[in-house]
Amino acid sequence: MENNFIPLYKVLKFNFSDEEELILEDLREDLIDLAISQQMSSFNEELILKDIIRFLDNRLENRFDYGYKENLAKNMLKELIGYGEISSLINDDNLEEIMVIGVNKPVFVYHRNYGMMETDLFFEDEEKIMNIIDSIARETNRRIDQQSPILDARLSNGSRVNATIPPLSANGPTITIRKFKKNPLTIVDLIKYNTLNSEIAAFLWLCVDGLGVKPANIIVSGGTSSGKTTLLNALSIFINPKERIITIEDTLELQIPHKHILRMEARTVNIENQGEITIEDLVKNSLRQRPDRIIVGEVRGKEAITLFTALNTGHSGFGTLHANNSRETITRLTNAPMNVPKIMISSIDFIIMERRIYRSDGISFRRITEIAELVGIEEGTIQLSKLFQWDSEKDEFQNLTIVSKTLEEIANLKGVNITVLNKEWENRQLVLNYLVENDISSQKDISNILENYYLNPDYVLNEICLKLN
Repeated sequence: MENNFIPLYKVLKFNFSDEEELILEDLREDLIDLAISQQMSSFNEELILKDIIRFLDNRLENRFDYGYKENLAKNMLKELIGYGEISSLINDDNLEEIMVIGVNKPVFVYHRNYGMMETDLFFEDEEKIMNIIDSIARETNRRIDQQSPILDARLSNGSRVNATIPPLSANGPTITIRKFKKNPLTIVDLIKYNTLNSEIAAFLWLCVDGLGVKPANIIVSGGTSSGKTTLLNALSIFINPKERIITIEDTLELQIPHKHILRMEARTVNIENQGEITIEDLVKNSLRQRPDRIIVGEVRGKEAITLFTALNTGHSGFGTLHANNSRETITRLTNAPMNVPKIMISSIDFIIMERRIYRSDGISFRRITEIAELVGIEEGTIQLSKLFQWDSEKDEFQNLTIVSKTLEEIANLKGVNITVLNKEWENRQLVLNYLVENDISSQKDISNILENYYLNPDYVLNEICLKLN
């Protein structure tokens, strides 16, 4: 990394000689012929590697030793059935996004620590970019050509890909890859990063499980890359382990640690222009599968009415939505293309707003900026009550000390006073503070402690107090 306004990311590259480039092209043609003749969308890497080594033995004869040929073959394999020169970028878990923006332009990346970075990688001709796009299309059984110049797909590692080709993209083929961490951020990680504090996290824990009588319905809202899915994933650990969860996504991103979970993924048309399955189809189908909790990765179309119908008939649910504030979230839900009737919107308990904040040096961080509770409808207007908000000057979260309608409902259904729930809130904050202070941040470890808390809260609290003392 260099101290430029846009930092430089240096890519590890293998430079082929002119002769090796010619060999690579011959191998690529043979591989494409094989894929077409046998209708293959994936290859056995071990067998292909052996074939490449044999091919090199014939072409290079005895000019190089076996070790050189084997190393050359491995790098050619990356070019042929991997992702070419961007393979090392895809393998870097510190990168959030990879952006190929055309010919003779630098590839950009978004680094988790350094923000937007310019790489020293350039594509000198369209063919190399198209080779990567074609490889992705074969792997994902998708079609991209002049009639269908947009490709949306998911790689085998879970990364989300969007590619475009001319004439749609004037500067040549483009590739945008959204990568996800192998180990997703947990609620403890988010508290450490100050995305939220332990008081808010404990409040949400209490509302998400609802003490078994009223699990909250929540929409996480914000802009692109604001961390909505990450927050949704982190909050899901608070769902009672006994629940049956169905997740529905355009691209599989959620990694929820529960045992009883069904993961559903929408499907676009295949290369024969058939087989589309929409989010709406999956939401409708989920209602036949006896879900306790329905989680929709992103609510944006006609599926919204089906989801809200489910929420109004006793199911619990989460979802994310693109909007800039809680009022805009309501506006988006009640207008085209979602068109959810206002009377149905009342099934939502909370709207959590999250934003990506950029510093002057280009580095960004994420914050929950407000939590608003839906408290009713007056004269046709949905009423919102703001419970928490973020103070940008102090970088602190404010509890606006407004009694939550949802907590009051939980207390009534449990037959207890609201002070009992406030004490439970404090206890859960104590548990979360213990996890943060002791760096207990893996999904598995957090799940184990939460399950023990559900089984015997007094024992867990006593153990924590003993260790703190």
